[in-house]
This record gives sequence, structure tokens and C-alpha cells, in this order.
Amino acid sequence: MNNTDTLALTAQSEILDFLFLKGLESGGSFAVWRKPKSQKLEFLLDDRENPERVNLSFEELPAGFIVHPFADQEDKKAFFIISSQYFSFQLDQELEAEDFPEWIKSTVDPSKEVINAKVKSLIREKSKSDFQDQKGADQKDHFTRLVQLGIEAIEAGVVEKVVPARTKVIAISKEFDLGKSFLKMLEAYPNSFVNFFHIPQVGSWIGASPEVLIETKGDHFYTMALAGTQPASGENPLKSAAWTQKEIEEQALVCRYIVDCFKKIRLREYEEHGPKTVMAGNLLHLRSDFRVDMKATGFPQLGSVMLDLLHPTSAVCGMPRKEAHEFLQENEGFDRSFFAGFIGPVNIQGETSIFVNLRTASIRGEKAILYAGAGVTEDSDPEKEWEETELKCQIIGKFIQTPSA
Repeated sequence: MNNTDTLALTAQSEILDFLFLKGLESGGSFAVWRKPKSQKLEFLLDDRENPERVNLSFEELPAGFIVHPFADQEDKKAFFIISSQYFSFQLDQELEAEDFPEWIKSTVDPSKEVINAKVKSLIREKSKSDFQDQKGADQKDHFTRLVQLGIEAIEAGVVEKVVPARTKVIAISKEFDLGKSFLKMLEAYPNSFVNFFHIPQVGSWIGASPEVLIETKGDHFYTMALAGTQPASGENPLKSAAWTQKEIEEQALVCRYIVDCFKKIRLREYEEHGPKTVMAGNLLHLRSDFRVDMKATGFPQLGSVMLDLLHPTSAVCGMPRKEAHEFLQENEGFDRSFFAGFIGPVNIQGETSIFVNLRTASIRGEKAILYAGAGVTEDSDPEKEWEETELKCQIIGKFIQTPSA
């Protein structure tokens, strides 16, 4: 990194500190994100103390940011951060004071050192510090036993595939700088949905998800099947990747699940492209893309219909969904909370982009909880599945455990 890059990083982290402070001091909810392959950073603030809850017919919602846990609530509603205030800027452009709206410039103290110190203090203070009993969910023996139980359930014909998850509790570095860490994640993961959101009495989460759940833009709908995992290695990992039969079948199951959802609503006209190898952080995955012209097919609400059908996807739960979900509820031993749920901007400038909440961490005062899962088929090896979750935890963990400077 040369001196010019360092100056740009400093300036951008100061802008982010400004936005984080505005959100944390508001007493309300807020979200910061950048979509994959984009240079636009977006910030949304809802300064009400009590978070909104909404149903999933998002076509009828105002502009905002949706947050839904892995498990359905009894009322099947999601948290919704309404866009009371919205601001965006290009990461590759320099901003002057006049580029900021008045509601942002009204932050009490303009000193960058004071703002940075306040953000560091508030993120610990306002994040939930209580830890529920994880029942050994961060222990290797618990997880490998869970994988073995999954293999036995597959062999018994109960499920075709199941996706057990685990947690990893880490201490947050005393030098942790939210603004700088977020920028480093933006740089490291250009193909991921890099995000941070805070909801009062609910929590603070940071992540970089590689998986689109649903997107709608104009008359077009998009989703993807993402499965199979291996470390990226060599000078050209995309070309040198070799996939095992287990990983190919795992990805094919996810594709079949999406097609089955289309069949349920009698949708026959869709485009399918893939699978192809894609990179997300230090990992490679297999991905297939699906597109639908909602106007041509007469499905103006296809987005919310498919959102309801797809979540939780077979990539984060298993197949058949009902049996896989029951297996996880009975054996996993912890609350996934927002991990493997879905998050994203809704009806902002005519677009909705909702992502599966993967590669994510919940900030809890002085500690953070990392979450990771692994797709289990009859050919799975418990030790290798554990190693896969360790790699997935590093994707966010390394930005929290090490100094941001």
C-alpha cells in the first residue's frame, strides 16, 4: 500500500466513523453496506428506539433494510430499518464537507480523534454483552459428533443433505477500529455483500456474505445456488480448482431445490447459467445463476413469493427442508439468531437485494461470536467439515482479532 492509498484509507475510515457515530448516537437502528462488485457505500438510519417488524411482502414496503433470523418468528415477521435518512457515496471519489447532507454534518464534535474514540466506546457499550448457553456449539467434539449424526440421518433416509452449524467465540482486539476494519473488508472481499447493522435491544452484526437469496431490479428477478467449498490456492485458483463428487452433488441439490420452487408456482420460463467456480475471500465455491423476466412471465411479486419459498435454503439448512430443519432444531444445540437468516436493502432506488447472512459475526461487548456451517452428505468426513468451518470463521474473525491499523 503506497502513501496515496494510506491517505485514501484514512479519509474513508474517517467518513465511516462519522456515519457509525451518527447511527450509534441516534438511539435507533442503522445499516452500512456495499453490494458485490460495486464501489457505492450506502448508509441508512432509522432513529426510532423501537425497531419496526414487517411481513415479507416487500414489494409493498417503503425503502429500508430487512433483517430476518434463520428460524421463523411465530408471526413470521422480519426486523425492518426504515430509511428515515439515507446517504451514499462512491468509495473511489474524494468527498468534501459540502458533499454531506446537513443531518450528518450536525454530529456534535468534528474532531476525528474524538469521533473515533466515541465509536470504539459505543460499539462495545451498545452491543449485547450477554451470552446465552451455546451448549458446546464452539467445541470441536460437539460439531464433529453433529456431522456424524447428520451422516447417519442421511444413511437412514431421513434427509438427503443437512447443514449443521457451529459458533466460535473470540475476544475483540483492544485496537479494533470499526471504520478501518470495515474498509479492509471492503478491499478484501469485492465480490461479497459487506455489511454492518445495529438494532437496539437486538444486536450489532458485521459480515461479508457471498450468497444472494433474491434480487429484483425493474422487471427482473435473480437468485443463485451456491454450495461446495474449498480453500483458494495457487496463482490462479479459479482455473486450478478440482471438485469432488461430494461437492458437485451438494451444489446440484441446491440447484434442484430452486427449480422445485419454480415448479411449485408453475414458473417454467427461467434462465439457468452454471455451475461455475467463484471466489469469496479465501474460499472457492460452485455457483449457478437463475434469472426470470417478471413482466414476461406475469409474476410482479415473484421476489416475495420466492423469498418465502427459498428461506431457509438447502445451502444453509438441508433437504428436504422440513426434515433437515427438524434435525437441526433437535441436535444443533444453539440459537443461530441472524446467522443463515437474510438481510439487505429493500426498495432503494428501485432495487431490492437480499442476501443470506453468511460469513458473519455478532459483536457482544468485548467479544464476538463467529458463525459457520458445512453441507453434510453421505460422503462427508467430520474432520474435514470442521476444517471447513474454521476457514469460514477466519473470513470475518481475522478483522476482529487483529489490530485494524
